Amino acid sequence: MREFPRRDVKEFKKAFRGLTSPAKVQDFLDGLRFNFERKGETCRSPLMVLKNGEAHCMEGSMLAAAIFWYHGHQPLLLDLRTVPADKDHVVVLFKKGGYWGAVSKTNHAVLRYRDPVFRTVRELAMSYFNEYFLDNGMKTLRSFSRPFSLLRYGEDWLASERDLWEIPADLDASPHASALPQSARPLRLADKIEIRTGKITEWKPPR
Repeated sequence: MREFPRRDVKEFKKAFRGLTSPAKVQDFLDGLRFNFERKGETCRSPLMVLKNGEAHCMEGSMLAAAIFWYHGHQPLLLDLRTVPADKDHVVVLFKKGGYWGAVSKTNHAVLRYRDPVFRTVRELAMSYFNEYFLDNGMKTLRSFSRPFSLLRYGEDWLASERDLWEIPADLDASPHASALPQSARPLRLADKIEIRTGKITEWKPPR
């Protein structure tokens, strides 16, 4: 695997040096404000996320992937695709002792960090299935991508000053596997208490 190419960027050195485990990376992401895109949609590079001090799930995932790359690991994304009425979610994969885990930037009480206890990426992706629902209780996860390496983009994505719309577009267009066998239908709706819990947020939108 290629060595992280931007160790000369002072923002990376300052922020990344001590983030030597997935748990520390998750704690760092949790400390960033959630990006509510008050001035329009964004897809900022890791450097621009650090400078703005906020991130949504895609931006947080690219930042975490950059941190993993800095420490010699593959920068791998996983896309969780939903029905059109809901929003996709993106997490960052890591592997420890032969088992998969995930780091996630989200504003909700669900769809968060996963410890490395999953033998396959499918097992990990399916751990999000019962957490993914609408306010009416409908469960919405429908497919998940293969591990998607950001090494294909070289190094420009790390510190670009422009929005990186091509990355989520390519991720969305990449091969996905179904998360919903026909034999599982019809799905039971999420309980009322699950729906209430799903509405808990970490960051309040600005007024």
